[in-house]
Amino acid sequence: MSDPFEAFGDVDDLAGDLASPDPTVRRLAVIALAETSSWQVVPHLVAAIADEAAEVREQAARALGEFDGHDVGQALARAVTDAVPEVALAAAESLAELRDPAAGQALLVLAGHESSFVRTAIFRGLKALQIEASLPPAIAALGDGDPDVRVQAVGVIGYLKRRETLPALIGATRDSHAEVRLAAVKALSFADHSDEAAAAVSAALKDSAWEVRAAAAETIGRLGARASAAALVAALADPLWQIRQKALQSLGRLGARDAVAAIIPVLGDDNPSLRKDAAAALGEIADPAARTALAARARDADPDVRKTVAWALARL
Repeated sequence: MSDPFEAFGDVDDLAGDLASPDPTVRRLAVIALAETSSWQVVPHLVAAIADEAAEVREQAARALGEFDGHDVGQALARAVTDAVPEVALAAAESLAELRDPAAGQALLVLAGHESSFVRTAIFRGLKALQIEASLPPAIAALGDGDPDVRVQAVGVIGYLKRRETLPALIGATRDSHAEVRLAAVKALSFADHSDEAAAAVSAALKDSAWEVRAAAAETIGRLGARASAAALVAALADPLWQIRQKALQSLGRLGARDAVAAIIPVLGDDNPSLRKDAAAALGEIADPAARTALAARARDADPDVRKTVAWALARL
């Protein structure tokens, strides 16, 4: 059987170059070790995080993004506090690739670090790990002075999908920073059967930031919040077509029969994407009251609209 590392050389031989006095040789050794994809190289890459040369530390931080586990998390947590920005940034990017919960404890230690950059990177890394221990510091971080930290904290909370965190997420939909509100509205998509969550997301349809309004319109559909159909109908008057489109899609997903009269006029909109989504929504709702209006668009100038109209009529 051939050696799986034949193309790269023996791990120990490659690691030997990490002792070279030349930082360029050491950096190339880190690259060669990472390319083996062998877990045997992890201790060597972890050791390289402490190299005296910044370029070697940076390369090691990037390389560790291909691996996982407690030792990797510990090394990256150390590197994200590096005084050299390039090293810290490489570590932050690799932290986001962690998936093994075993790496979580090393990250949690830095959740209250004095640097907002570090706190942001730590919560970003904790998000995908989905460990219960990250919940208390994440909720506390919703009061952080840096909006980037709050955004990542919302992500941690949202990924855990705990009903008891709804008050915290609902509060975040009223944050002063649009990115935080956007993250919170998206995070609430797991909270089906929650009147409070549906009300908070419906209120976000009037947000000053269009991205938040668009996310709110989509989230209502994901929540299955039929009681919010009236708010979606109101959103059909939004000045931006992207929000109107999301509202149409969610009205269809909800099967909102009471919205049919409001959707029918959109079949004549100048934007073919909106005409198509209006037809799709009417097809999903499948109310015979829309038959005449749909039939009138059977010869629409846009082929996608015609196809969707035909599908909707068949549904009726």
